[in-house]
Amino acid sequence: MKILMEGMSVARTFFVAGTDTEVGKTYVTAALLTRAAGQGLGTAAVKPVASGCDCTHEGLRNADALMLQEAMTLELPYQQVNPIALEPAIAPHIAAHEAGVQLNIPRLAGVCRGVMAAGADLVLIEGAGGWRTPLGPRAFLSDLPRELNIPVILVVGMQLGCINHALLTVEAIRRDGLQLVGWVANFVCESMARPEENLATLQALLPAPLLGTLPFDEAADYRNAAGHLDLSPLLTSL
Repeated sequence: MKILMEGMSVARTFFVAGTDTEVGKTYVTAALLTRAAGQGLGTAAVKPVASGCDCTHEGLRNADALMLQEAMTLELPYQQVNPIALEPAIAPHIAAHEAGVQLNIPRLAGVCRGVMAAGADLVLIEGAGGWRTPLGPRAFLSDLPRELNIPVILVVGMQLGCINHALLTVEAIRRDGLQLVGWVANFVCESMARPEENLATLQALLPAPLLGTLPFDEAADYRNAAGHLDLSPLLTSL
């Protein structure tokens, strides 16, 4: 279930990207972790950069990162799951600049590699916002999966405009030299017009298998969502 990297046994790792912010990346990532755990796999996750964190007696904590920590099977300290936690709910590079924090791809990649070598079978690294989220004047979060050379799972927020967003995101992923290995259709609104037609169009145009279609769920219960996912396209490569 693991691969060798520079003499170490490391987990097979995927980067979870979204077509935009608020399309359910964390919800889908947690559901994927739950599905994998139900199939006997050890799982871990990383949310490298998170804004919109809450002040607690333990320090800044992000609700999305805590959800991932809850869903995965490995017990890792919060700082490994979410190495960069920023308080304002704004674009990460702006929040980091205001906090005097440098968003450094080699540092983030080092944290990810540590989790990849921590003993899990499957590691999911969740992005922030869309594919080309800035980290600084000349750096983007998309540089992280490029640095790690890992394949991508795309979360498509099923709403008006999603076809264009998905196709442009896939173009950027492929232009960056990375492989799209699967995508998840997540219905983020209750009343999308022509949902079946939009889904069929995406299936015809996206160059990767559909891992699952998640119906709208106001409660966003990732445990229930896990049952709608098919990991076989991913597990065949483990």
